[in-house]
Amino acid sequence: MFQSIKLRVLITVVFTLTAIYFFLPSVWPDMPSQLANLFPKNRIRLGLDLQGGMHLLLEVDTEKAMESSVDRLANGLKDTLMEKKVRFRNVESKGGTISIEIAGRENRADFDKVLSDQFPDLDIKSYDTVDGRDKLYLKLKDKRLVEMKKTILDQSLETIRNRVDQFGVTEPEIIPEGDDRILIQLPGIKDPRRAIDLIGRTALLEFKLVDEEHNLEDALRGNVPAGSILMKGAREGSEKSTQRRDTMYLLKDRTLLTGQSLEDAKVKISDRFGEPYVAIKFNAQGARDFDRITGENVNRRLAIILDGAVYSAPVIKERISGGDAQITGSFTLDDAKDLAIVLRAGSLPAPVKILEQRTVGPSLGQDSIDKGIASTLIAFFLVIAFMMVYYKGSGVIANVALLLNCILTLGTLAVFQATLTLPGIAGILLVIGMAVDANVLIFERAREEIRLGKTPRAVIETGYGKAFITILDTHITTLIAAVFLFQFGTGPVKGFAVTLTIGLIYSILTAVFVTRIIFDYLVWTRKIKTLSI
Repeated sequence: MFQSIKLRVLITVVFTLTAIYFFLPSVWPDMPSQLANLFPKNRIRLGLDLQGGMHLLLEVDTEKAMESSVDRLANGLKDTLMEKKVRFRNVESKGGTISIEIAGRENRADFDKVLSDQFPDLDIKSYDTVDGRDKLYLKLKDKRLVEMKKTILDQSLETIRNRVDQFGVTEPEIIPEGDDRILIQLPGIKDPRRAIDLIGRTALLEFKLVDEEHNLEDALRGNVPAGSILMKGAREGSEKSTQRRDTMYLLKDRTLLTGQSLEDAKVKISDRFGEPYVAIKFNAQGARDFDRITGENVNRRLAIILDGAVYSAPVIKERISGGDAQITGSFTLDDAKDLAIVLRAGSLPAPVKILEQRTVGPSLGQDSIDKGIASTLIAFFLVIAFMMVYYKGSGVIANVALLLNCILTLGTLAVFQATLTLPGIAGILLVIGMAVDANVLIFERAREEIRLGKTPRAVIETGYGKAFITILDTHITTLIAAVFLFQFGTGPVKGFAVTLTIGLIYSILTAVFVTRIIFDYLVWTRKIKTLSI
């Protein structure tokens, strides 16, 4: 028995010292650097409600993305029909519906074959016959619509997550809500406006030729030539500025290259002017396309466009090989960094709209921390006092187990770099009550055995043996509830579930394993005659 006690004590000491080793940097962040080097870098992270930050609820405009997809299908259908020499006219795409006129039965049969072979996602929803022509109305199939909406939400989620990760936010919470919404929580954000600009920017990069064949002034008066569009210049100075350049551009409507061909984007400083710019590099296919585009358009201007604004329109002096280009403008360093981030992360597949925005200040977060720590300490000392008064010496033993429970819980949170939230502190408070509750069951059962006149050894054996099943039942049922809270809850609820789950597991170990070591030592080694319960 003595050897068994020594082994159990060794296991307990090892676990306790390991927990202290991991959680000490979290409770002593200002330790000397020489000492800090001896401890791990893992720390308990503080949630949005404790350290301040930003809460956003975004709505993804899936309908807009669907319309863009249908527009591309309409253009693809038009090109295919021309290639297959199928006679048609008046192809239009509006509101997610493609209308097209087909003349004659033979052309209609050829059209149906093209549609079934190369555009299986499109379905003929209705048609009219006008002057011997079939006017067809095409839409995406319902099953494909559902799949595309889910894909758009997933792509938006992944793009935003990539941007936030590169922005340097620790432990962000980015989760889907419903079919078209995304919940974002960013703890520790110091510049909410910049974060919103970074997250919400569509970041659609395009390259178009400047239309130098027609007069810009005529276009500004409303005479925009077919195949061309008017576009404004980018914002002057900071991206947050509302001032725009007066410059307008007349561009060819056709997009020659997009940001989908990008491989990398980096911020660099101009040697000549000392201003930041964004250096971009295309992937292999993009480099070949850029080489061809610049080779075919020497001495013409190529506009670099981001989200519908022209950032620059340099003259192509010569063929550019290697796949490198620059985006210049009156950037601040932060603007250039953010632009590089969104280009690396990719463009959003659909525009997003902010439905809800809340900012939690650091002072409010610190107030929450102070109150949370105060409430935990008050509860802890009240429980300790009650156990010592009501159960005397055995209450002291239960308090030792309670202290170990708290240490092990904090150590585990630090090991996994878990995020501690205000509800998480509430979970720790609940565990404090449940931890001593297990010992209460054991002690009350032991009191019954003492009244029957049994020896201390028999009292301990029976008290622990018969109370264990009850303790296990109560903890397992609570654990099941905690698992479901973690699985289906959002950020704060998950924080509560995490601390509750960890604390409950250690509650069983400390209440049954640790206190049993002490009682076995007193009964078997010290051979006490009476138990103080």
